[in-house]
Amino acid sequence: MTTKEKIQHLMNKENYSFDDLVLIMEVLRSEEGCPWDREQTHKSIRKDFIEETYEVIEAIDTEDPTLMREELGDVLLQVVFHARIEEEEGRCNIDDVANDICVKLIHRHPHVFGDVVAETSDKVLSNWEMIKSEEKERVTVTDKLRAIPPMLPALMRAEKVGKKASCFDFPDTESVMDKLSEEFCELSEAIDEGENAHIEEEMGDLLLTVTSLCRKLGVDPEVALNKATDKFIYRFETVENVTIERKMNIKEMTMTELDAIWDEIKHKKQ
Repeated sequence: MTTKEKIQHLMNKENYSFDDLVLIMEVLRSEEGCPWDREQTHKSIRKDFIEETYEVIEAIDTEDPTLMREELGDVLLQVVFHARIEEEEGRCNIDDVANDICVKLIHRHPHVFGDVVAETSDKVLSNWEMIKSEEKERVTVTDKLRAIPPMLPALMRAEKVGKKASCFDFPDTESVMDKLSEEFCELSEAIDEGENAHIEEEMGDLLLTVTSLCRKLGVDPEVALNKATDKFIYRFETVENVTIERKMNIKEMTMTELDAIWDEIKHKKQ
């Protein structure tokens, strides 16, 4: 079909399938298609993939099925977009992508597609990691640590590194708390010295130790920090609403004045 025929074919349909999505992307990237879509590269739409993924996370957290359907579609679009760019470069197409993930799933589920026995989720995950390491030829623990994507959110990456390096971990929660106190002291010393590079280093050590404490306590650091941030926004909004009612400028007020308002709000709620 010519591009015009493909466009007409698509416009005559009432319901669309995955194949239609692939065809739409082919049309958009064609000379008769969309200038913006045609100009895009893997790197130019890299951030879009990240943003769309986080919007799926939002749909999961808010338990919104309508939003989930929409955002999953946006992520699927990103997959098709990148696969189309690869096809134009002659490296692979969307069918190759689907083939490879099917092969991977079958190979990494020998308890389903083979004779291996795995009756628990822990055993499944253990087998998965063992097979993955064999596939990627990751022999040492360091190989596995370096394989964790450095572009992951820092807290998530630190958590994954800590789990995989469990052979070099704190023995218990109390030990982590002691280390946390030590890191606080070292950060204080760095602040007194006033050298930015040293402060950054010690702050990083402190944050890394916090992720270790989260791991020992079974707390997801990303979830914990997000909840704390949401709580801060709620408190800020509550205080700001009071300042607006009293015709005060929050930007010109001292922390003492703002704390007094927050204490007043808390007292009224009790």
